[in-house]
Amino acid sequence: MPTEISLVSFGVVTVVYAALIVIPGLLVAALAGLRGWQLAAVAPLLTYAVAGLAGPWLAVLGIQFTVVSFLAVLVLVAAAAFGVRARVRRRSGDTTAPSPWAPVAHWGVLACLLVAAAVGAYTILRGLGAGNAVAQGFDAVYHANGIRYIAETGDGSLTGTGNTNWYAADHQLFYPNAYHLVGSLAYTLTGVDIPVLLNAGAVLLPALLALSVIAVVRRFNGRAVLAGAAALVVVAPVTLLYESLDHGPLYPFLLGLALTPLATVVLQSYLTRPAADTGFLLAAAAVGLLTIHSSTLFTGILFAAPLLLQRWSEAGRQRLAAIRRDLVLLLPIAAAGILLCWLQLFGALGLATGAVPYKGWPSDTGVNTALGSLLTFQHFEPHPQLWLTAALVVGLVTLKSLGELRWIAVTALITGIFAVAVMSSDHPLVKMLSRPWWDDPYRFLAIATVPLCLLAAHGIASTQRWLYERTARLRLPVRHAASALTAAVVLAVFILGSGGLYSSANASVVQPGYGPRPGVDEHQLPLSKGEAAAMLELAERADPGDWAMNDRADGTVWTYALSGVRTVAGHFDRGLVPPEAQLLSERFNRYRTDPEVRATVEELNVRWVIVGTGGYPQDAPKPPGLTGLDELPFLDLVYRNRDAALYELRAEDRVNTGTTSG
Repeated sequence: MPTEISLVSFGVVTVVYAALIVIPGLLVAALAGLRGWQLAAVAPLLTYAVAGLAGPWLAVLGIQFTVVSFLAVLVLVAAAAFGVRARVRRRSGDTTAPSPWAPVAHWGVLACLLVAAAVGAYTILRGLGAGNAVAQGFDAVYHANGIRYIAETGDGSLTGTGNTNWYAADHQLFYPNAYHLVGSLAYTLTGVDIPVLLNAGAVLLPALLALSVIAVVRRFNGRAVLAGAAALVVVAPVTLLYESLDHGPLYPFLLGLALTPLATVVLQSYLTRPAADTGFLLAAAAVGLLTIHSSTLFTGILFAAPLLLQRWSEAGRQRLAAIRRDLVLLLPIAAAGILLCWLQLFGALGLATGAVPYKGWPSDTGVNTALGSLLTFQHFEPHPQLWLTAALVVGLVTLKSLGELRWIAVTALITGIFAVAVMSSDHPLVKMLSRPWWDDPYRFLAIATVPLCLLAAHGIASTQRWLYERTARLRLPVRHAASALTAAVVLAVFILGSGGLYSSANASVVQPGYGPRPGVDEHQLPLSKGEAAAMLELAERADPGDWAMNDRADGTVWTYALSGVRTVAGHFDRGLVPPEAQLLSERFNRYRTDPEVRATVEELNVRWVIVGTGGYPQDAPKPPGLTGLDELPFLDLVYRNRDAALYELRAEDRVNTGTTSG
């Protein structure tokens, strides 16, 4: 919906999207000196960093964000990466390189990554039902409209995505837009329907997350078994990716979360060998996290702070000197980040101190229940994911053997306390501290689940080590055969015991957030096929620049994303409604007799009216200005189906038929 797409075609779109995410950042990361697993993992984050900086700064310069302008900025960033790398003169080998893995270990980790990516993608696609399924949640339409808006207008500013709903001069809202900027490039390159792009990005999330945790394990000298187990474990919990695809869906947040662990990778490399190239990568990674979503950088800090504490605690008598050294080294990175992300930082400050209401989410969960949800990987689902819990228990018992990754336990503790507090308390302090994440329990559960997954993966790796030590006396003819065999057995038992990494159960959690789907009356969904058909009909009839009057409580807020025709209401959100939209929702049906209505219609170039059903809230009455449309003499009914109707403003009643609106 709105148009069909085959599984093969959806696969092609997903591959194109993946290439777009990876290749630009791969170029920058390689020129900056990254290699191996770190190169592959950090590449997507750098792509978003380039796009996230390019869009807003090009807008300041009055330049449109397009494929060409993005490539121009990419060349500049790649040249900078090459330059800083060229300035680094090494006295010896690369002191940031982790200890080596055997070639068979690399192949084993790659196999785990492919399995994790395949299972995760299959789970999400099964939940979607089809590659063209439309997300029925509250947030999806914002991202859909925003991607199309950037692609069609080239407006890469930090208020551009919100302009599809908050278009009044004094009501423009800040929103980090790296996700939408890259999405707009994908839309330009593929030309597929916007929902298909949203879904293609969603099915890539498990692979990005699995690759990130592999890079973390590799950077901190973890065993290959731990890296492979981590890749598999992170795609299993329902509380990590899948709940937030139903709730929201929280696309930019999940993208940022999938890439957040990489903050510790580049931070460790920089502090281990401070130099222009490692500093460049740390600054670029921080920029990437911030431009994807403001909360992502804060999440990165929750991961990085325990790492710093571990470094300082291990310094012994030189602790104060180590603290001073690290903080001094981080000052230029912070300064560079502030300079580069000036627009994002001030936009976030303006949003926090502006007129947008912040109430947080109600907390109606007890502390014990919240803690149980965290440790059993179960929120509202009927069954806990006990294989993960068992692995977590083993990981905690064997924590001392985690080596350089012991800091992840502190990250798990901090984020876990945060999650329990948000789920169980409405205290003003909790709401204040959790504001970057909108006090959302779904987000905090997802954040806390990432370090818990690494601890659970350590439990699986410890089980493999125990089994290997019991079978070491067996002299197998092939080197590393015993290690590989025991790893394969332990991982296979976990995969099979968990029902294919809980794929079926997780897909059933994703499913309610998308539609239409069997067993559900599609006419009760926020967006139905009938409404989408009316939008496509509007696309055939409307001229460039035409706008349509609509109701923000029904599915027609999707009109721009699906048809390219702007609507007076571009989101379900009733906060800070533009004065023009408020006026028309109250008095549009007085068009012939109300001069203010006629002036507003002319200003926006409203030429059509499209009304549907469903939406948020489901039973909301039609606004006064959209009642009695069939009896209005200045409207002609041009299309109707069970779910939607399309009207055209009669030419003789138009104030100025030549007016267009930007």
